[in-house]
Amino acid sequence: MQARLSLATPSLSQEALVAAARDLAARDRDLARILIKHGPPPLWSRRPGFATLIKIILEQQVSLSSAAAIFSRLQKGVSPFRPERFLELGPEHIAACGLTRQKTAYCLHLSQAIVSKQINLNGLRLLPDDEARATLLKLKGIGDWSADVYLLMALRRPDVWPAGDLALAIALRDLKGLKRTPTPEQLLESGERWRPFRSVAARMLWQFYLANRSAKNHI
Repeated sequence: MQARLSLATPSLSQEALVAAARDLAARDRDLARILIKHGPPPLWSRRPGFATLIKIILEQQVSLSSAAAIFSRLQKGVSPFRPERFLELGPEHIAACGLTRQKTAYCLHLSQAIVSKQINLNGLRLLPDDEARATLLKLKGIGDWSADVYLLMALRRPDVWPAGDLALAIALRDLKGLKRTPTPEQLLESGERWRPFRSVAARMLWQFYLANRSAKNHI
């Protein structure tokens, strides 16, 4: 049965997620194996806004656990956790929470962009995917991966494909029995088959990746 989810839908609901997963499974036998074994993927989501974008910046090129630890220290060191407060405290205080100089600069640039109304994060939910993504990419420190993760997790858009995500690449390699981990360009091309529900395909692959990692840890 074809999933009934318009691309104009502002965000994925649990019902739409399940319907889209079934639609993908009907089109791809490997995704069908994931659905049969693990059920529909979790509706992982994050609250839209400044704090989530800061956390995504911290997650760039480090493990999620490391980023979570730094984010926790940052939350304790910056109160209230608002862009105005980041600018008041300045780079030395922010860096002392465990951030690199580069990520400190990115966080302060984001704070300044919000305070100066260069960007309206609340307004992103009203924009089509391409426009919302382009708006985020104008910010220093926000690249393709960060913009895609924000659209997928915070705005819960149904057709976003974070081709720069390593876990996604590893999952696709293992699922399809590929000899090599696909490059971001190859991953982007592979994702085309799952339009208009690439976000759901990504969630299924992450679900598969986490299940495999958990199994290996228990061997």
